[in-house]
Amino acid sequence: MPQLDRSADLSAVEAGLDALDTPAAQRGERLAVRFARTVLPPLVALGLFIAVWQALWAAAIWPEFQLPAPLAVWDEFWSGVTDAKIFGYVWTSVHRAVLGFAVAVLIGTPLGLLVAKVRLVRSAIGPLLSGLQSLPSVAWVPAAILWFGINDAAIYFVVLLGSVPSIANGLVSGIDQIPPILPRVGQVMGAGKLASARHILLPAALPGFLAGLKQGWAFSWRSLMAAELIALSPQLGIGLGAYLNQGSSFNDMPTVMAAIFLILLVGVGIELVVFRPVERAVLRSRGLGGF
Repeated sequence: MPQLDRSADLSAVEAGLDALDTPAAQRGERLAVRFARTVLPPLVALGLFIAVWQALWAAAIWPEFQLPAPLAVWDEFWSGVTDAKIFGYVWTSVHRAVLGFAVAVLIGTPLGLLVAKVRLVRSAIGPLLSGLQSLPSVAWVPAAILWFGINDAAIYFVVLLGSVPSIANGLVSGIDQIPPILPRVGQVMGAGKLASARHILLPAALPGFLAGLKQGWAFSWRSLMAAELIALSPQLGIGLGAYLNQGSSFNDMPTVMAAIFLILLVGVGIELVVFRPVERAVLRSRGLGGF
């Protein structure tokens, strides 16, 4: 009997160890599957793009100054990394974009609430916001230079006009999709306008508002690049837009391609590092996380 009890205890311990090992193995498998689904496809696409680029360069369909080799662009990029000048370009542009975007959020959020909840305000400026959202930001650069001069104020003005309409319209769209019963429940429970906006409208409209924030960031980044390309001055420093302009002015296609690569890299990086995790968390909190 003692031997049977001892063997039964050993079997129970082994079963417990197996049960502990199984979730870890499954977690490892899930991580591998997630890596294969999220990381490998863009890497394969990038490899195919570079292969096609290399093949077109080797075929010499276009002259070298129009289509440089991938290695030449990489050499230009890596030389900027080794002497740290690229980090200065990126910092100049990114800190402007982040600051402009933050101010745009502070302006666009209450503006979106007003447009969504006040019928007269929606009738007055709702169409204007949609029109501003469709207007190319580069159209504001000459006017901003004439109004403010070639300085940071002109650049931030262009960034705000590019991003505020998208943020406000995103919030309006999110609020329009809120079930009418939620604000009514808030009124029954004694919530005032500010409390209702803070505790009911904004949380319920969060998915749509987040989409507006993502689009607002994209427009902010695009507006900044347009402003930096045109508004050039020593007091502004050199951002990625000015770096791109330098390459164009000297007919240096490797520099142009390296600048385009950096602009794209920053845009994709902000999306993956900031907005993608926040969006995933918001959707999962609502039982909608499936990516």
